[in-house]
Amino acid sequence: MSALVSAAKAAQASDLHLESGLPACLRVRGQLRSVGDPIDGRELSQMARALVGEERWAGFLERRSCDLARTLEGVRCRINVLCTSRGVGLAIRFLAAFQATLERLNLHPDLARLVRPHHGLVIVSGPTGSGKSSTLAALVQEVNARETRHVVTLESPIEYVLAPRQSFIRQREVGRDTPTFEQGLYDAMREDPDVLVVGELRDAETMRLTLNAAETGHLVLTTLHSSSAAEALQRIVGAFPAEVQGGVCAQLADCLVAVVCQRLRYLPEWNTRAAECEVALATQSVKAIVRQGQFFKLQTALETGGNEGCWTFQRYREWLDKRREWREPFSGPPEPEPRLEDASVLDAPVPPRQRGARAPAVSSPAKGPPPGSPQEEVLEIQPGDEDLARILSELEKSDD
Repeated sequence: MSALVSAAKAAQASDLHLESGLPACLRVRGQLRSVGDPIDGRELSQMARALVGEERWAGFLERRSCDLARTLEGVRCRINVLCTSRGVGLAIRFLAAFQATLERLNLHPDLARLVRPHHGLVIVSGPTGSGKSSTLAALVQEVNARETRHVVTLESPIEYVLAPRQSFIRQREVGRDTPTFEQGLYDAMREDPDVLVVGELRDAETMRLTLNAAETGHLVLTTLHSSSAAEALQRIVGAFPAEVQGGVCAQLADCLVAVVCQRLRYLPEWNTRAAECEVALATQSVKAIVRQGQFFKLQTALETGGNEGCWTFQRYREWLDKRREWREPFSGPPEPEPRLEDASVLDAPVPPRQRGARAPAVSSPAKGPPPGSPQEEVLEIQPGDEDLARILSELEKSDD
């Protein structure tokens, strides 16, 4: 595995595909190429078992697939382990070894305006491998760099480890920290979030809860597979039964902030790939189209809405062609990645705490009060303390 990952890094591959009985396959700048000799199926199965772990292996055998994130040879990877007709296969996506920002991804700076509202829905769409997760992470970093907000992410798996700066960030992995996106969204409503990041809209129930969260005073960022902004909106509405689609259109029109649809374009003169975007801002005309469910009219609204901040693919391509300063995301030494614990302790059953037992002490550097300062009295309330009268009495004594 180490040799394969090293070879993929040297070739600047975005993906590595491993299949029993076939050579490893790399995707470099959108093109596939085979390298090396055929891989032994037994050896590949052992690799997969080591990546999945013994605790989750039984679940993998039952479901026949597993999503996870690991750091291999210093590169964070998103890995899908799957069963095929030949045995076990691996699809490995290499993630950028840097904190994604709009500037480093060569995205238009106007996209920063999408995260200025404090409630509503922002959808980042595009085909597989178009950089949706990177753009989503860059938008979260815009919030993180400028505002003190509470950000809760639900991802499957966690791809970019976000280091809190101005914002307070909690990242939860579906399958490890919460069983499903639905449960994670239910939980998030009780966690005082300002910004919710839903890794992907996969089913009608997740879409319903996401729309409700966007309507109830939260800024929600999410991704969806589509080839255009109109198709992204149509996919959301089409996931619901026909009898409620009118209400979904109205709800979507009320909470929509923007839809960004992107596809990667290779620029040979700069030897890099950049996202080419279509941006549908929630202007009055766009909201009217969404409310009526007439998504075929959206392209006309984008063409005439340039002054309001909308972008068509063609207009965005013209901006790319005029650009003369480019950032190479993978150039230079890798930035230190925020540490992400595997939280393997969560996989084990948690023994119930004995009533009245003290929590284990956590060692920390000793920091005494400054010389001459009064020592504060601290009242410890144990987990088993339920005698309210006794607690109030101790509080009165400490005040005296």
